[in-house]
Amino acid sequence: MSINQPEWPEPIIRVQSLSKSCTDSIPERYIKPSTDRPSISSSSCDDVDANIPIIDLGGLYGDQDTRASILKQISDACNEWGFFQIINHGVSPDLMDKARETWRQFFHLPMEVKQQYANSPKTYEGYGSRLGVEKGAILDWSDYYYLHYLPLSLKDYNKWPAMPPSCREVFDEYYGRELVKLGGRLMKVLSINLGLEEGLLQKAFGGEDIGSCLRVNFYPKCPRRELTLGLSSHSDPGGMTMLLPDNQVPGLQVRKCDNWITVKPARHAFIVNIGDQIQGINLSLSHTHNYPYKGNAWP
Repeated sequence: MSINQPEWPEPIIRVQSLSKSCTDSIPERYIKPSTDRPSISSSSCDDVDANIPIIDLGGLYGDQDTRASILKQISDACNEWGFFQIINHGVSPDLMDKARETWRQFFHLPMEVKQQYANSPKTYEGYGSRLGVEKGAILDWSDYYYLHYLPLSLKDYNKWPAMPPSCREVFDEYYGRELVKLGGRLMKVLSINLGLEEGLLQKAFGGEDIGSCLRVNFYPKCPRRELTLGLSSHSDPGGMTMLLPDNQVPGLQVRKCDNWITVKPARHAFIVNIGDQIQGINLSLSHTHNYPYKGNAWP
C-alpha cells in the first residue's frame, strides 16, 4: 500500500531573492490582512518600558534562599507572561555568537549551494520558505532552516548543511551538548514549580528519547514591512522553546494585556517560551489561564 506524500502546491520563491529584487513593493501573497499586520507600538498596560522578565540563573544551584527566589521569579514569569529571558545560564557567550554567525554565513551562501538542502512538506527538514501546503496561502516574509536533533533516531546528517566549514561541529556543540543540558535544567525547574517531582516533565516528554528540533529563521530586508510579517502570530505547540535572538533584527513581539509588546533582548540571553503542552499541564493542575504567550516577528 502506498501513501501519497504532500509536495509544495506552487514553485518555491526564496524571500531572500525577493528582497533583492523588490524595491518599493512586495508581492500580494505576502501582504497580510489589516488586522494581522505588525503592531509598531510597544506600549502595554500604560507602561512604555514593558519587557519580558530577565532572570539570572547564576544562583540556581546556590544557597536555598537564592534558589527559591529564582524558582519564584520563573513561576511568576510563566504565569504573567509565558515568556522570560535567562542570563548566566551556563552556555558560553562565545559559542552563542559562533552559532549565530555560522547560520548567518549559511544564509549568505550562493543560492545554488543552499538549494541543495531545499526541503519538502514531508518532514520540513532543510532549507525552506513556507509552511503548509494550502494553495494560494498568504506567506511570511522569511526563509528558514529546520532540523530534527533528538531523538537520535531522527537525526539525519544528510539534512544538515556542510557549509560553511566546521558548521556541523559548531551546531553539535551548541545544540547537542549545551542547549540539551540547559533544557534539562529548565525542565526540572518547571516540574518543581508545578508541584511535581523534578524529573517528571522530562520523563513525560520522552526521557532519554525526548524530542528536540531546531529552526533558524532568516528575515531579509523588506521594502514594505508595515504590510507583512516575518513570522505570523502563533503559540508554540511543543513543551518549551529556547530562542537565541539576533541583536541586528529586533521584532519579536509577545501579547500581554491585549497589546503586542516588542521584546528587548538582553545581551547573550536566551528567550524562553512556555509551549502549549506545558501550558496544558498547568491548566489541568491549577485551572488557571494566565499564559499569554503568542508571539510574532516582523522584519
